Amino acid sequence: MRLATIQINGKEQTAVITKNGAIPIESINKNYNQNFEINFLNILSNGQLEDLKLWVETNSQELDASELAVKNNELKYSPLYRHPRKIWGIGLNYVEHASDLSEKAPNTEPASFMKPDTSIIGPDDTISIPLQSERTTAEAELGIIIGKECKNVAEEDAPSVVAGFTTIIDMTAEDILQRNPRYLTRSKSFDSFFSFGPQFVSTDEVENVLELNVSTVINGKIHRKNTVANMTFRPWDLVSFHSKVMTLLPGDIISTGTPGAVVIRNGDIVECHIDGFEPLVNPVKDLKVKSKTEEQQFA
Repeated sequence: MRLATIQINGKEQTAVITKNGAIPIESINKNYNQNFEINFLNILSNGQLEDLKLWVETNSQELDASELAVKNNELKYSPLYRHPRKIWGIGLNYVEHASDLSEKAPNTEPASFMKPDTSIIGPDDTISIPLQSERTTAEAELGIIIGKECKNVAEEDAPSVVAGFTTIIDMTAEDILQRNPRYLTRSKSFDSFFSFGPQFVSTDEVENVLELNVSTVINGKIHRKNTVANMTFRPWDLVSFHSKVMTLLPGDIISTGTPGAVVIRNGDIVECHIDGFEPLVNPVKDLKVKSKTEEQQFA
């Protein structure tokens, strides 16, 4: 099953992705006499994901032919949700990316950090390079979405607590970080520094997560591509490790690390591509660069 949060008449609504578009869950409830939550995070928190998945599978043919769908060419995506309890990021999880920064890749424990929900944007929203940074990078990543409250999960049991996956673009004010490694949180936390969506892909739709290719794409060209199997700490290991640090909750996100960060500049288009996933695309605006309109106003 694939879900997304889309915009209809200025309102954000969670929808089921079908062959012909996206059907808002609110429409499903109304037309099929169902009672599912219409907010993605509430679906997870209230334990409705499996019931929704079963209902969608049972009615898939009818949904694919339904006139309730917002057509693909009319879809305007939002972030899947805006207020996860936790966002974990994983640094230098591909050895090749560590070499980009002339750093040694962690090999005993993940180099993890946390991000605020105020950094969240969605597909096609603008990434803002802050006034304080001269070198900001963007990183395509595979995101893990937790589906159940859990603590001290064994690695072999991790798939049972994961709801699914999504595409992520994570930003870093790299020049701030390079001044001092203690500035990591600040360098990762500016507004617009965490884009995710457009679609949630449930675990049963991913045959083998280790075989997925993740690519950082800039202005239509692949900057760096790698396979999840080449992570130092693989997805189920990351879930287990962080569940032993703190209780994981439905909707918590683990952004698993990038195959390569790319420096972004005013006017760039950055994308996250993952095999079989809808691409995540965001334009870039450098807040230090005045638009022609602004220049004319102050001329």
